[in-house]
Amino acid sequence: MRGRTLYSARTKLRCPPERKPPIQRDVHGNTLGLKQSQLQKLRHTYRRRVGEGEIISPELARHLTEVAAETNRQIGVLLDRKGDVEAVIVGNATKLELPDIGRARAGQVRLRGLRLVHTHLHGEPLTRDDLTDLALLRLDLVAAIAVQPDGLPGSVEWAHLVAENPQNELWHVNRLRQVHDADVGVDKLFSDLEDEFSRAAALRKTDGTERAILVGMSTKGRRVAEESMAELKELARSAGVNILDAIVQGRRDVDPKYLIGRGKLGDLVLRSMQLMASMIIFDADLSPSQARHIGEETSLKIIDRTQLILDIFAQRAQSADGKLQVELAQLKYLLPRLAARDDSLSRLTGGIGGRGPGETKLEIDKRRVRDRISYLEKKIERLSSDRAVRRRSRNRNELPIISIVGYTNAGKSTLLNALTKSEVLVEDKLFATLDPTSRRLRFPRDREVIITDTVGFIRDLPKDLKNAFRATLEELSDADLLLHVVDAADPAWEDHIRAVEGILGELELLQTPRLLVFNKADRAGPEAQALAAREKGVAVSALSKVGLDELLRRADRVLWAEGKADEPAQTEPDQPGPMSEASPGEAPGDEPNPPSLAV
Repeated sequence: MRGRTLYSARTKLRCPPERKPPIQRDVHGNTLGLKQSQLQKLRHTYRRRVGEGEIISPELARHLTEVAAETNRQIGVLLDRKGDVEAVIVGNATKLELPDIGRARAGQVRLRGLRLVHTHLHGEPLTRDDLTDLALLRLDLVAAIAVQPDGLPGSVEWAHLVAENPQNELWHVNRLRQVHDADVGVDKLFSDLEDEFSRAAALRKTDGTERAILVGMSTKGRRVAEESMAELKELARSAGVNILDAIVQGRRDVDPKYLIGRGKLGDLVLRSMQLMASMIIFDADLSPSQARHIGEETSLKIIDRTQLILDIFAQRAQSADGKLQVELAQLKYLLPRLAARDDSLSRLTGGIGGRGPGETKLEIDKRRVRDRISYLEKKIERLSSDRAVRRRSRNRNELPIISIVGYTNAGKSTLLNALTKSEVLVEDKLFATLDPTSRRLRFPRDREVIITDTVGFIRDLPKDLKNAFRATLEELSDADLLLHVVDAADPAWEDHIRAVEGILGELELLQTPRLLVFNKADRAGPEAQALAAREKGVAVSALSKVGLDELLRRADRVLWAEGKADEPAQTEPDQPGPMSEASPGEAPGDEPNPPSLAV
């Protein structure tokens, strides 16, 4: 028994250890129809290496061109920084498709760490698809080897990405006469490029502003799209965004997945890389799925028109009431987009006493958002009741109320300053004024009114924002006269009038007397007077204070001559005198800093 045990042990020692079969590396792409011998040749490609500094070795290049000539198909390899073959790819006679290579090392300041070298059967230069793959995948380089009639390698054309430059070039293309010249020191080239990308990224971080490309799409013609794009530029400027470029596409129908065409999206991705953009702003309201798909394709921050306007309101709102209403609008915008953003649906909570296995994180987030929305709506409703009390107190003073309304950046705050000699903040930006300002304005014959400056309207005002501010919009219902200020120098003034009147109609304020005030007459020239005469309005220049006497005369006639306000007994003729200085105090019954914010 003992001997047999020793014999068995010796036998085991003499037996050679089992060898594991070599790992079989896959050949990717169009392998259908290839012979087993050809597939075996392609698998043997994984055994080859490329030296440091070489684009490709002459031996590997000859191996690829021979197989390409034999199969009449493009053959390519992905090489890492060490010179090892990471993937072997087979295409057809004109192109090949890369396998999924993940996102290792990819980023704005780093390259992929992989280079693509493949054959071109007819010696054609690098194609648009080759260069697009180079940019989108951030490959170290892409090279094409010409296959000569005898199957030997010919010239080599190769390209690599470049850092920011005045010419806005995205890549640089080089050509080598033969494959033996391919030792060009690419290892140092990659290191230098990544250093340049890092320096450029560091400079952008110190700048602190978002770098954005604006994208517009219209099914109503290019003119409409360009007018809307001009407005989007002003919105982006008001939000403090650095605008790099603006792209407009006209289409018959909206693409349900990407809004714009698939090809246009590819061009947009290249342009964003060329300009080193960090954000894309769309001049449309994107659905949650569209925003998600575009974000996946571009790997950039995606903002639509509604989100941009909400961001401006969040920056500018100063009063507590205004901040609450902006938060409510933002949460209503966010709620349907939570599903698109959540990447942790497998995380469950709950336990003993819980409801089944518990709620997913997405359900918890949605419930919290809904609870917050409900709380904000109730709080805003209470503030609305408080404002109603203040309005009743103000109405007991029997002072007429004038509200200045109009398109954003039409000059409403400048007009208030000119009429009352106030110093309300004035900026040449959209939505420079959010919180309303009330002042007393003295008319001739010792008659006073309350005049209120409100935030500007804009076409396609976000629905969530409009609903959130509906409570404060109701304050306009107490106005005895609406001064509708129009920018006479803006070519789209008719569209602006329609947009403002559309919102007034939704608020059931079209029955309130309105007076059109064509502002910026100094810029518009004689056309402003013609417009005012045709539209039965008044042409003024709030900046140079021209035409204000006529404006007061027309307002006086509407408020008193037409019985809109109680008029004290007077015997002298109704001739307005010079405008007096505004009272330093606030309107009777108003708080020193009214918290309401009207849109």
